[in-house]
Amino acid sequence: MAETTQIHPDKVRAYLATDYRLGHSEHDITLNIGVRSARLAALFTSSGVACGAFLTAYNPRGAIQSDEANERGHAELASMLHDQGLEAVEGSGSEEGTEWPAEKSYFAPGLQLDAAKQLGLHFDQDAIVWVGADAVPQLILLR
Repeated sequence: MAETTQIHPDKVRAYLATDYRLGHSEHDITLNIGVRSARLAALFTSSGVACGAFLTAYNPRGAIQSDEANERGHAELASMLHDQGLEAVEGSGSEEGTEWPAEKSYFAPGLQLDAAKQLGLHFDQDAIVWVGADAVPQLILLR
């Protein structure tokens, strides 16, 4: 995580507390920043990759957008991931116990850090979640 950031500390705290969920079934994988995920490590092994990124196009810079704007961004993100040849898993990010709505997202196995950052910046996001071969999710601040 960056040592200095333009992002308000309350937002950073919220991003750190968020549950990043891959999938929409009983087989979901929930990622938490700084906590190794054995299930994600197994997904990496079965997919033949050693990294991945959790990305959203919802609510740029942490500012609530209309449902229509969020859905347009989500569809564009899906298209961009597909164009890069990535098989992304749809999911969502939410912080339990808050009123902030869950944000539709994608986890893209095999997406390298620099490419993930570029996508996050394209969608004007404060941060992305990136996971290396150790299967420990990292919050990567973009501003």
